[in-house]
Amino acid sequence: MITASVTATLSREACVARDAADQLRCFRDRFVIPDGLIYLDGNSLGPMPREAASVLGRTIEREWGQELIRSWNSAGWFEMPGRLGDRVGAVIGAAPGQTVVCDATSINLYKAIHTAIGLRPDRNVILAEEESFPTDLYIIEGAMKCAARPMRRRLIGGDGSSIAAQLDRDVAVVVLSHVNYRTGALLDIAEITQQIHDAGALVIWDLCHSAGVIEIGFDRHAVDFAVGCTYKYLNGGPGAPAYIAVAKTHQAAAEQPLSGWWGHAAPFAFDREFRPDQGIKRFLCGTQPILSMRGVEVALDAMEGVDVVALREKSLALTDLFMARIAALLPELEIVTPRPPALRGSQVAIAFDQGYPVVQAMIERGVIGDFRSPNIMRFGFAPLYVRFGDVWDAAEILAGCIRDEVWREPRFNRVLGVT
Repeated sequence: MITASVTATLSREACVARDAADQLRCFRDRFVIPDGLIYLDGNSLGPMPREAASVLGRTIEREWGQELIRSWNSAGWFEMPGRLGDRVGAVIGAAPGQTVVCDATSINLYKAIHTAIGLRPDRNVILAEEESFPTDLYIIEGAMKCAARPMRRRLIGGDGSSIAAQLDRDVAVVVLSHVNYRTGALLDIAEITQQIHDAGALVIWDLCHSAGVIEIGFDRHAVDFAVGCTYKYLNGGPGAPAYIAVAKTHQAAAEQPLSGWWGHAAPFAFDREFRPDQGIKRFLCGTQPILSMRGVEVALDAMEGVDVVALREKSLALTDLFMARIAALLPELEIVTPRPPALRGSQVAIAFDQGYPVVQAMIERGVIGDFRSPNIMRFGFAPLYVRFGDVWDAAEILAGCIRDEVWREPRFNRVLGVT
């Protein structure tokens, strides 16, 4: 059902007026958005913060170019994983000392799974979603092969229809995506975490498609582990380092498998044997990419002062508006994203058999979304920089592409390496 506020916005003039009154409108100026472009792919790669070029330039020219190795101390390079981790922790609702920025999401997921298995030595099942982002399933496979004991995998949607139907005394850890990468469906992190804990298992939440647009409540909901990337709604840049959050209650007993020197209690003691840090730093491994870390830092600076509750409210309003316009303009299209606000993230997914060429034609007409096989057109609505007027125009352009049957044009059917 469309809310009254969105119903009142169903004209372009009303959208423009709402943009003028938007309490988040100033944040758009903190990002580089090319003129004439409507960017609805922040759920895949966020735009560049306006200060990124100067900050990275300074890092390259002065810190690396002039200070050289001294910058590990003078510019604070060595402390960046923890310092930035605490800032990401604030975004996901984790108190300081529970989050580090490092490595890639897949690597951090491997660490979390291995650790969770070790914390539940009498259980032998990893539970995950059949519709997980594929790399999560791949990492689970790899963790099972390297586990110290035989492990089995169960899939929600494949081996059973619900989490509740799968939970029993054999389940050690449950790996879940807070927001489904294809459909945009949102899981109830509070209810499900409690359900898993009641069954004696641990939970790992993949926050790639929720951190930065949805209030997470890591501490409030007693989450065990969380992983995520920083290049989507956190806008840290292509391939920016990921993060891992581990509840303090688990840190002392945690044994993560990648026992590299940055996770040592005293890295520069150069001990022959590994002795892990007593806190979250034990989840570090090797030397971190400092230039990319600076990208994360400047992205977090661009979010400084934002109210996560306001982000969520605007996100829901943007997605409400887009779904209302699509329903009015293209009632034949199937919107697969849940309509109830409590059940969706910050994207709208539409199933259409000719979706790929439609998305390519929209890009040519100035609206960037993306496509996920076999038939999903995805549009992300990042409230920091997407405007209500953008949403109105994007729906019109989508309708125009469908009306013009753009899939009949060969150039839009040429499949690129990255879709």
